[in-house]
Amino acid sequence: MEPEKERTGRTPKKGRKRRLVPNKLVGASEVMRDRWDLEERQQSEAKKARLSAILFAGNREITHGQLCELLKRAVLGKFSVPKPSGCQLFHQNHLNNVVVFILQGMSQLHFYRFYLEFGFLRKAFRHKFCLPPPSSDFLADIIGLQKKQIIGDLPKEMEGSLPSSSSKVSINLQNDPIVQKYGSKKVSLTRCLLTKEEMKTYHFPLQGFPDCENFVPTKCCGSITDNSPLFGLDCEMCLTSKGRELTRISLVAEGGCCVMDELVKPDNKIVDYLTSFSGITKKILNPVTTTLKDVQRQLKALLPPNAVLVGHSLDLDLRALKMIHPYVIDTSLLYVREQGRRFKLKFLAKVILGKDIQCPDRFGHDATEDARTALELARYFLKYGPKKIAELNLEALASHQELEAARLEPKNTAEVVQQLNTSVLECLDSMGQKLLFLTREADATELSSSKNCQTIKCLSNKEVLEQARVEIPRFTFSIVQFSFEPFPPNLTEEMSKRMRIKWMEMSTVYAGPFSKTCNLRALKRLFKSFGPVRSVTLILETHQPHLCIQYEILEGAQLAIESLDGILVEGTCIKVQRPVTELTLDCDILVNELEQDSENQGTIYLSGVSETFKEHLLQQSSLFLGLEAVILPKDLKNGKQKKYCFLSGEGGPPKDSSLALGQEDRRALPQPVPRHPLPHPAARN
Repeated sequence: MEPEKERTGRTPKKGRKRRLVPNKLVGASEVMRDRWDLEERQQSEAKKARLSAILFAGNREITHGQLCELLKRAVLGKFSVPKPSGCQLFHQNHLNNVVVFILQGMSQLHFYRFYLEFGFLRKAFRHKFCLPPPSSDFLADIIGLQKKQIIGDLPKEMEGSLPSSSSKVSINLQNDPIVQKYGSKKVSLTRCLLTKEEMKTYHFPLQGFPDCENFVPTKCCGSITDNSPLFGLDCEMCLTSKGRELTRISLVAEGGCCVMDELVKPDNKIVDYLTSFSGITKKILNPVTTTLKDVQRQLKALLPPNAVLVGHSLDLDLRALKMIHPYVIDTSLLYVREQGRRFKLKFLAKVILGKDIQCPDRFGHDATEDARTALELARYFLKYGPKKIAELNLEALASHQELEAARLEPKNTAEVVQQLNTSVLECLDSMGQKLLFLTREADATELSSSKNCQTIKCLSNKEVLEQARVEIPRFTFSIVQFSFEPFPPNLTEEMSKRMRIKWMEMSTVYAGPFSKTCNLRALKRLFKSFGPVRSVTLILETHQPHLCIQYEILEGAQLAIESLDGILVEGTCIKVQRPVTELTLDCDILVNELEQDSENQGTIYLSGVSETFKEHLLQQSSLFLGLEAVILPKDLKNGKQKKYCFLSGEGGPPKDSSLALGQEDRRALPQPVPRHPLPHPAARN
């Protein structure tokens, strides 16, 4: 079958020209939009409603607002509402109905912990994304209810400020990420410290790491108790010819007393003082002679052996100081949000402490004020415990603040009103239709009382399912809500810990035996060609040397196994395998199922990708029929492109892409894991 006929189902017309490939690199979003429009024009036969394969491809995260946009587009079509941001819905007029299933009490962690058991969900739903933590008004969020009130009819006590804790609504505290991590009872100081594994995950400087070779340890190695002294730390930076460098450090002791506040002269030429953030100007810094080494010595002298440093995004401060400290409390991580997001210090100061910091009328940030605020937030957490904080419903307050900021922004007011003014219920009402809401009687919400909603209350999840089979075909739009008892916080934490360990072990391979005279540097280079490597360890406990290679991503380990297991290296046949533990016994089955997942169909992982390769790939994209996206992950620390990518499309690139592209050091395999963040460090990175 000819390529075009195979792809579109029709014989190409005589004289039809092949679409030209761009001869230079074009912005990914523009290229994809062009492909979407072209595909929608070309597909005249066998039309079937579907979502684009690359929607939200950048970070695989979708907001409640984006979900609401998509649902309205699905109900009303392209002539009634704007395109949803970040995705494309093809052939909306071929949709029979829209159904939203909600599994209350379950999370992404449960889905991947019991991945092999969720066979139907994996096959039925091709696209999988991260959602922000659900608020108490989750249903209202996704169908766009109560937005008009937020825009133009705010309650008096809410106008111009955040809602107070007295105005909070009833929420399920067990679903709050703070309670899930720490439990509901008060916690000790040592429980608030970041573990070494957490410090590694969040890029804190650690001894022995290659990027911290010139960092200075604080020499604080005393034992930590609940009576250990806390010190608030904050630094301000400027931009120099070598990157960000320290310009000010503030250290605050308990009680709020500032024990150190120093301006620092960077070693390299300053190209931007970042005055709006740091408050530092050329005039202020000109007479300063204090250097980074001076403040390092001063800080080491001030801190007792059992000192605990407290800060907000403290990893950045320690990296600016080029210092290593083992005992830290980071308030941006202490006040937990799901999916790796963080509350801003200014927001926490207002909601938790009732104080305004970083005010716009002030000249930059005050490092002493920020250090003192972080210290007070840590003390508040220790004094009142997680339950008290969960009752504030921080996520809902943050959402309100964002909406209020949008409302007060003149240039965006019309856009916000247009996007938020119409709910899905109102869309259905304009068509003379109602929304179907199926739920257990105990879980009925305010949505149940809406005149545009047909609510059916059931006694059990089984009855909800039975009613759904009967009622869904009768309605254009349905919401089916199942409810489960939430897992205890300690069980959730243990499950999360075991998942992290499992993914780390699945991303690790052992290789050998090698000869005792093997070229270790060449072997390291070989294994690094399959994907980013965390560590390579030479094992000498065996008769002949072996290597332990820990990859950052599972794809790298899988590609190394498939490519190297059983090959001859310097005359010796080597074996490449994962460690055999109780957590990896079923890893072959799991990897196979991940490869067959509907989300990963037509997607391959490609290692050995350079900056210039993107243009080369576009020039040869005719090799990949149906190619829709080139997804290029970036390093979260420095923003640089990783040396691997994902190719995604309907047909998908061929498995022998490494040969087709003519690069011996470029390797590929079908993508075995989802691109959106998983509950383990490798995926977050």
